[in-house]
Amino acid sequence: MTTAHASRWTRGRSFALIIGLYVVATAIAVIVADVVGVDHPYRGLVFGYAASVAFLYVASQVVQNGSTFDAWWSVMPPAIAIWFALTADGSGPRNWAIALCALLWGIRLTANWAIGWTGLDHEDWRYRMLYETAPMPRWAVSFTSVHLFPLVVVTLGSLPMATAVAHTSESTGREFGALDVLAVVLALIGVALEHFADVDLRRFNRTKKPGDVLNTGLWSRSRHPNYLGEMCWWSSLFVFALAADLGSWWTGVGALSMLVMFLTASIPIAEKRSAERRPGWEAYAATTPMFIPKLRK
Repeated sequence: MTTAHASRWTRGRSFALIIGLYVVATAIAVIVADVVGVDHPYRGLVFGYAASVAFLYVASQVVQNGSTFDAWWSVMPPAIAIWFALTADGSGPRNWAIALCALLWGIRLTANWAIGWTGLDHEDWRYRMLYETAPMPRWAVSFTSVHLFPLVVVTLGSLPMATAVAHTSESTGREFGALDVLAVVLALIGVALEHFADVDLRRFNRTKKPGDVLNTGLWSRSRHPNYLGEMCWWSSLFVFALAADLGSWWTGVGALSMLVMFLTASIPIAEKRSAERRPGWEAYAATTPMFIPKLRK
């Protein structure tokens, strides 16, 4: 986005556009899911997600800013979870538990993104890095890396939601029980970890000096407690799937794909940048686990 183009987008106008885009994108996802998959939750999930991403990709090309897609990650899963709970034949407490956990997670994650987003004058530094380094034109990088890749990963991660609905509709699922309670607890732990990690991160960003390393609170026990919380959330969906049907172990591919993405892409990129910008990073990394937190300081 050029400077002249960006200057036309104040923060207020940017958020007005984003809200409008996501109202339309959510409506598209729900309508498509309802048309193609009301009796086939897996089909509804896939086509609903894909339709919303196609719309937002076109919008991102119009305004020349890939960060218009950032909120999709936290908006669409709760929307589809609620649609599942409302439309599933004889929808029971499990589908509503998933929907409520997804809504709590989505509201928190979207709010955290909104607090830090300055508007269409800003685009995620990782996208800009990809535009500069990938051997493809900008539109192709945006399609493959910014939109398509998250679509695949989030679709895989969301498969357990469709599994819970499928077994509710078929009346073959297990009753709400201990595994469901475990899934709810795991989801709440994930949301709490992300919340407190992000609170610490915002406080640090307000007061940091060049080269400072965040090594207090949860960040003193894990270098990436926010990603740990995110993994807890996606793992909770997998536990919900097992609660519905123990034979649904294969839906664990979703949580596994998230873990692979964090360990091979998100975390290495973030750590490389920190090592380049923060002189104390190596000492911090040497004493603080990357992912699984240490219990004692």
